[in-house]
Amino acid sequence: MRTCFFFLCGLIWTGYAKARISVPSTDTARNATVKWKFQNKAKSYSTPAVLDDKVFFGSEDQKFYALDGNTGKVVWKFKTSGAINSSPAVANQSVYFGSMDGFYYALNADNGKLHWKFKTDGEQKIGRKGLWGMQPDIFYMDDPFDFFISSPIVDREGVQQTIYFGSSDGNLYALNADNGKLKWKFSTGGAVRSTPCLYNGIVYFGSWDQFIYAVDQHSGKLIWKFKTNADDENHLLEGIQASVVAENGRVYIGSRDGFFYALDAKNGNLLWQYSTWPSWISSTSVVKNGVVFITTSDSHLMIALDAVSGKEKYKIKTKGYNFSSVSIVGDSLFLGDFTGNLYTVNGERAMVFFETEGRNKNKSILLNADDKLDFQYAAGKMDLSLYSTTVEVLSLLHQLDPIVARPVIHNQSLYLNTAGGCFYAINLFNN
Repeated sequence: MRTCFFFLCGLIWTGYAKARISVPSTDTARNATVKWKFQNKAKSYSTPAVLDDKVFFGSEDQKFYALDGNTGKVVWKFKTSGAINSSPAVANQSVYFGSMDGFYYALNADNGKLHWKFKTDGEQKIGRKGLWGMQPDIFYMDDPFDFFISSPIVDREGVQQTIYFGSSDGNLYALNADNGKLKWKFSTGGAVRSTPCLYNGIVYFGSWDQFIYAVDQHSGKLIWKFKTNADDENHLLEGIQASVVAENGRVYIGSRDGFFYALDAKNGNLLWQYSTWPSWISSTSVVKNGVVFITTSDSHLMIALDAVSGKEKYKIKTKGYNFSSVSIVGDSLFLGDFTGNLYTVNGERAMVFFETEGRNKNKSILLNADDKLDFQYAAGKMDLSLYSTTVEVLSLLHQLDPIVARPVIHNQSLYLNTAGGCFYAINLFNN
């Protein structure tokens, strides 16, 4: 067996020699001013949701927070018994989320009181003995990049609303959103990290068993499934962490196998695929005006593809891994990277819009001379074959306030929850 660490890894990224790649300007946008900041000591990968004047998100301190969107003050908080790494959904003055304690919760959005909770068969990290060939291979190792669990979505149509979510137990669940009663569940062969996508009466999602599934929203019956690639040797380049996006009869999703797929929504037939190998696609894509935008991990890219043909239009090179999805407002795209940079992209022109405080404070120590994230550089003299090295270096990199959660735009504010535990409200425009 060959040894494989991962940017972790002994797979060497060689880049795209012929690609047209834009590099963001080093000038920080002048209109990126912080409205307020909420400092938490725990890590957080939860993309916030906004309802009325409240901002909701979860944290690894096992608490779910509601902040005042104007001031950043805590309105209420709710304690669970596990890390909250799902992103919330809001509907009808209720907020829904999952916790690593094995429960999915419904709370009153105004005061945080519990409506109901539903127990899955358990939430746990992805992992295996000798993960990705790391040493010592006799020990079980959690995947240190398994940042989040499936997030719920709410079908708001009809009298009886339905909430859908996946679980580490391998099931996709459909519950009555009002009382948390089970309607149906669909079993797969692996953990479901993917957040479901509801489109034309069909629920689409991916599983760690390498399949993309389409099931009937009312019955949970299988309509079709599509197999992505497996990595039977090291189990590094396999598994679906991203979520489906559907538009114009097509479903789009990326995989840790290093490919982005466009499938026929009705039958699951492959329309086209785009390779980012050996870089993961862990984030969820965004489609606008016939263009699909994806981000990659090791290659540090945001890529714009023609939504019909899959033909590459352009690429933007960031300073680090990209686990965050793109947000769009007007003609501008916003994306964050693992070094703590938030970028704005207009066409093929990109610039740094905001730099987290953690990045500003620690970049001279943790980033290389080119201001880029280099795992080997950050590891220094540590043994890259050891699992403990990956865990320790990743912990160090969290001092940059990495951006994993998607930036959320509401009115004239951008809400940014960082993995280092700092939550920012940023003014998009100055008066």
